[in-house]
Amino acid sequence: MQVDRRTMLAGAGGAAVLAAAPGMAKSKAKADWYDQAIVIDALGGIGDPYSPEDQLRLGDRAWMEMVETGVTLLRDTVMPVGNLTDNWGEYQKDVALKQNILNANPDRLVLVRAAADILKAKREKKFAVLLGTQDTSMVGPELDRLAQMKKDGVMTVQLTYNNRNLAGDGALEPANAGLSKLGRATIERIEAEKLLLDLSHGGAKTMAEGTAHAKRPLVISHTGARAVTEHPRNTSDETIKAVADKGGVVGVYFMPFLRTDGKARAEDLLAHVEHVARIAGEDHIGIGTDNGVLPTILDAETKAKMDRWQKQRIDAGIASPGEAIGVYPLLEDYNSVDRYRRFVRDLEKRGWTQSRLEKLMGGNFLRVYREAWGG
Repeated sequence: MQVDRRTMLAGAGGAAVLAAAPGMAKSKAKADWYDQAIVIDALGGIGDPYSPEDQLRLGDRAWMEMVETGVTLLRDTVMPVGNLTDNWGEYQKDVALKQNILNANPDRLVLVRAAADILKAKREKKFAVLLGTQDTSMVGPELDRLAQMKKDGVMTVQLTYNNRNLAGDGALEPANAGLSKLGRATIERIEAEKLLLDLSHGGAKTMAEGTAHAKRPLVISHTGARAVTEHPRNTSDETIKAVADKGGVVGVYFMPFLRTDGKARAEDLLAHVEHVARIAGEDHIGIGTDNGVLPTILDAETKAKMDRWQKQRIDAGIASPGEAIGVYPLLEDYNSVDRYRRFVRDLEKRGWTQSRLEKLMGGNFLRVYREAWGG
């Protein structure tokens, strides 16, 4: 079964497309630095529900709200995830769609192939889009496909997604068997192609072994701290520290998995961020919301669409513990257009300096991107 994250994001709002939630006022971060900073959301999605579904050009309303967030770059996922009958064919269809969206918005969107493209987008007041996978199921043993993916504009590759693939075990596999021989060879080829390795959604042993095997800086783009909340999608302190020791970055997500009952609030996110910062150090933490740049209006229509998307995930066997009909993949406390600004403001209240916040909000990921791709 193909579970298309873009369908959820565009059709149901998914945090990449809808207007500010009622009653949430717009706000600015205390310091003017935010609007000058490179702000990177290392995992999300782009869509526009205000326009017809087959319209590739972003409508003015969606574009204006994207600009208002102050985000410089969003990493978007090229599907598929999971073990399908024709993963490579599904990949080719989705990467073509992503390319068509970029081609329809040349004055607004910039495809990132090097770190310099991010800086260029900031200067030109455009929005940088980083393409990446959340699985290597479309690669399997055909490692030459990684070279083709790079030609297609894919610059970051996630090794596994929740279930087992030929490279290793995902976060939901009870055996927790770690990397396969092919997984080690895949990491080596990812690095040889100068792509960025991402170990999000990996099993605990896969993430630990993948980090140990990597020779270059890597990322876990969207996760939480397992020491704060015991959940298979969260990462142990030992692996967080190992990623940092390799020069990498751990991104914290804005997801229900930050709390065991799935009802995560702002204080839960802040607790995970501060824990990861203590373990990894301020030079090795970022954010990967796993939402996108804009919020979700949880009206009846949107809830119905998201429930259908959630049922697809459950039926496909890729839903994590805590995922359920009626549980939505977001933090309601930050479900507004100004989510990033309010997040910054909340950390300022807890004593975070401008220097630390600039690193968290994009500087650290920018450094790793530069090391991975140049520019």
